[in-house]
Amino acid sequence: MVASGLVGSQAGHLLVYQARFGALAPQLQSSGAHAYFPLVAKTGLGVAAALTVGAMLVIGFARMVSRRHLEPQRPARSYLSLLAALYTIQLACFAGQETLEAALTGAPALSAAVLLLWGTLGQLPVAAVIAVALRWLMAEVTSAVQEIRASLGPVELRFDRAPALVPAPAPRREPRLVSNTANRWHGKRGPPSSCVSAP
Repeated sequence: MVASGLVGSQAGHLLVYQARFGALAPQLQSSGAHAYFPLVAKTGLGVAAALTVGAMLVIGFARMVSRRHLEPQRPARSYLSLLAALYTIQLACFAGQETLEAALTGAPALSAAVLLLWGTLGQLPVAAVIAVALRWLMAEVTSAVQEIRASLGPVELRFDRAPALVPAPAPRREPRLVSNTANRWHGKRGPPSSCVSAP
């Protein structure tokens, strides 16, 4: 919410200067004490766009995982409370910004009534738009994160019994080399019995 308020204050700053100075607003906002403003505004809008795209990716991934439309798990925040918080942050940022710029340039600072008038003119419409978008995004992203946690929860490995121990196979014994002479009979053969003459 604070980041949205800071980014929204720069958008409201653009509206204030456009309403006050008309065609001279771009030149005034990019020179002198306002020379930093274009870079800050572009950076803030870029960060806001990146966060919005990231939130949409999270919502899309949650819908892909659950394969159904996401239902909000909790009631969304009140629109009026979001609007009040954003408007307060933006108005305070705008008033501080204008007062600091006046102090740096030596110009007379605007009165509190003038700051409140111009700040309300520029900051309130921006806060109203951001509150609508932020209320929807907060509800959707919260539901998406809860859905992703439920679908991709930690996997628990449970064993009903201890795993059986499988004995390691016995090493295969290679056959030994056996000499051919071991099977030979070393005794001398005599003559056949038929050839022996009787005494």
